[in-house]
Amino acid sequence: MASVILSCCVVNTNGRELLLSCLRAIERTVPATLEHEVLVLDNASDDGSVDAVRALGHGVELIALGRRRGKAENDSTLLERARGRYCLLLNEDAELLVGAAAALVDALERDPLAGAAGALLVSPGGRPQPCAWALPGIGAALAGALFLHRRLTVQSGGNETRAVGFAQSSALLVRRSAAREIGYLDPAFFVYSDETDFCKRLWDVGWRVLHVPSARALHHEQLSSDVAAARPRIVEFHRNRDRYMRKHHGRIAAAIVGVLSAWPYAVRAAAALVLPGHDPRRYLLHARQALRPARGEGVREAAAAYNRRRGA
Repeated sequence: MASVILSCCVVNTNGRELLLSCLRAIERTVPATLEHEVLVLDNASDDGSVDAVRALGHGVELIALGRRRGKAENDSTLLERARGRYCLLLNEDAELLVGAAAALVDALERDPLAGAAGALLVSPGGRPQPCAWALPGIGAALAGALFLHRRLTVQSGGNETRAVGFAQSSALLVRRSAAREIGYLDPAFFVYSDETDFCKRLWDVGWRVLHVPSARALHHEQLSSDVAAARPRIVEFHRNRDRYMRKHHGRIAAAIVGVLSAWPYAVRAAAALVLPGHDPRRYLLHARQALRPARGEGVREAAAAYNRRRGA
């Protein structure tokens, strides 16, 4: 087999139908001239995902875990297993659109100092989603507290490839040598802020991170509107934002960011009391978690409970 240029690396957790759509999109959109491989890491799903991948019967290397793990650890496993010069990290809920893989590879080929490049994520209706941002810090949190975050911290606008603080890992092309240099993703981030930390560490050693709007991927966000169902993800989101701040900026900065982050959620909760169709409980939960990120049980604890039930 010729030298592999691109490794398409998909992590799946109970997303059978989305996973199959993701794999069909890879097969449909990655050009035959771009030598590539496809790897799927199944995160101990119980919805038939593993059998569905095996039934495809061609061209997919499957890693089927017996116990559920965090996204950072799973992405790192794929990066270490892959053979490609570049690794395209994909969630099961992302579908590459025509030309996306080639555009991302071209961006890293043209910029030898770029360690990663993110695609433009679009909703099923075709609307661009925020998918690249300035790196977190007190300044970014202040912009959020003043409701200026879309203008000052979202960096995925425009039509030209540009350097950004970090890009969402739903469809993120990584230069494998750069990932290896910084030790891949930090498994302390179970989910959320894992790609933020990864991109920050790339920047710290001299690599750049790009946003490539000519590379587009359809993104099916799997967010529940039910507060109880969303609670573990909200807990995990704020826990790992705090972890990132403590790791890179220290405890005092983390505390300041917690207060600044809680304020806009509290304002939205107050507004939701009078606006129809809005639930103030979700915003209040965000505000409480921003102030006390160590409280509550998150996705990590839910995965541990799942593993215990399975005897894994």
